[in-house]
Amino acid sequence: MSLTTFLIVINASLMNVAIPTMVDEFDTSVTVIQGAVALYSLVIAALILPAGTLSSRHSRRRIMAVALIVYAGGTLVAAISWNTTILYLGWAFIEGAAAAVLYPLTYTELRVSYDGNDRATAFGLLAGVSGVGGTLGPIIGGALTTYASWRWGFAIQLLGVAVILFFVQYMSSNPLSETRSSLDKGGTVLSIVGSTSLVIGFLLSGKYGWLLERRPFAIGGVQFNPFGTSPAIWFLGLGFLAFAAFIQYERRLQRAGTSPLVPLHVLTNRPFVSGVITYNIRAIISAGFFFIFPVYLQAVLGYTAFETGVALLPYSLASILFATFTPNWRQYISPKTLIQAGIVCLGVGLVLLYEQTGPEQTISSMAIPMALYGAGVGLVLAQISNMTMSAVPTADSAEASGVLNVSTSIGYSLGTAVVGSYFLGQFYGSVVDGVLRAEHVTVSTDRRNELVIALEDAVETATDATQQQFLNQLTPTQRQLLEGIFEAAMFDAQRAGLLLLVLFVLLLLVASTFLPRQIPDDDDRTDHADSPQDATREGSERATED
Repeated sequence: MSLTTFLIVINASLMNVAIPTMVDEFDTSVTVIQGAVALYSLVIAALILPAGTLSSRHSRRRIMAVALIVYAGGTLVAAISWNTTILYLGWAFIEGAAAAVLYPLTYTELRVSYDGNDRATAFGLLAGVSGVGGTLGPIIGGALTTYASWRWGFAIQLLGVAVILFFVQYMSSNPLSETRSSLDKGGTVLSIVGSTSLVIGFLLSGKYGWLLERRPFAIGGVQFNPFGTSPAIWFLGLGFLAFAAFIQYERRLQRAGTSPLVPLHVLTNRPFVSGVITYNIRAIISAGFFFIFPVYLQAVLGYTAFETGVALLPYSLASILFATFTPNWRQYISPKTLIQAGIVCLGVGLVLLYEQTGPEQTISSMAIPMALYGAGVGLVLAQISNMTMSAVPTADSAEASGVLNVSTSIGYSLGTAVVGSYFLGQFYGSVVDGVLRAEHVTVSTDRRNELVIALEDAVETATDATQQQFLNQLTPTQRQLLEGIFEAAMFDAQRAGLLLLVLFVLLLLVASTFLPRQIPDDDDRTDHADSPQDATREGSERATED
């Protein structure tokens, strides 16, 4: 399960540094290649909830093997792709669909395979491996792209799949439930519509605005800005409406005595829901941090992809150490207290990074705050995954894993949208303000906002390479002026982004107060059967455990 998680996480991160090379090779634009990355995440978010329930009806071993083979097929197609259409097919659609099955299956398998401290250790190790994969991805991708080809970033994953397939034989061949139910097709459609709409809405919000139209939005040459609104609000509205209909539909199925996609007692389980909310806010913070920090390191401090990975190394080491070795601390300290201590470490690390932000910042000076941030992540993840998944009966593990993972996917898209758009907005706004001050020009707020949008649309200048490409077109006097303005704007944006993350950390601390003090043992948890099917599943679970 750890190898599978490492493979999926590294796949999502190692190709980001190869985007400029892929643009040149396919003779396309950055937007097109970034669209493949976004579509990969969108496919996962859309399918992860129904895919997570497969292990309730089918052999976990067979599901794992088939998903890995499909994933390998998508990887191979992406590696040999000769145009962007084939790249989209292999990377976004085939790999994304397989990853949507593998992600929740890892949580389900650990939930049913371990008990007590062993389960806590397993979830902690999974969290640590995930953090290391996210850090190593850009380093590996940068090295392969520089010294070989970006295609090897996909090709080497085939070796990883082969190794994992060898270990699949040790998984159970039994489904979680002895009563094989049919797929809830209505709930599946509603969950896909809801997840897809929310993710698209969050991704569009940064560029087109949350409520009112920030710039025109067009599909196939047809503009879509009804009543002067942003398209984001319509997608978000559709997403929330679809999930409201999903809950009503699932309730109706359960009352009729048929099997819903997600049993309602999972969605009304307070310890589980509080864990999901806490996990989700943590995902928002993580997505926001890993959006702004690498951009800052490379665009202002001039770090390469490899040096960026080195700067993040204290985070990686601290996160995997604390995630792996602290789960058993719950014997002496309440898991809730450990989570809250981790949240405090997150906040302290971000505040220290805020205070350091400036031209004199170095890799060594960032080591302590990065390690504190990593320790916080490790402490939180060492307990929260186990606490959340342990709150539900074993028979509901698949459905609970799907809910947890789909909420996390939405959280990552929300974090990227909110923190990313705020960070870039602060950067471009500071550039415009700096130029206006240098030219001693005063404009209205509306005119200033128009200039910010015009700058965003005219040229991408939020990375070191695009800044230099833009500056090279200017006269020496203009270049000298704008270099200083760009640097100061990026420092301002970084500080603003870090402060926003600190606010999310405070929100995370508030959410953590609703967590239970202890993680319930299987023997102590009271399961509630809301339908004959639930009673059957619970009886099967107890028989299996006995």
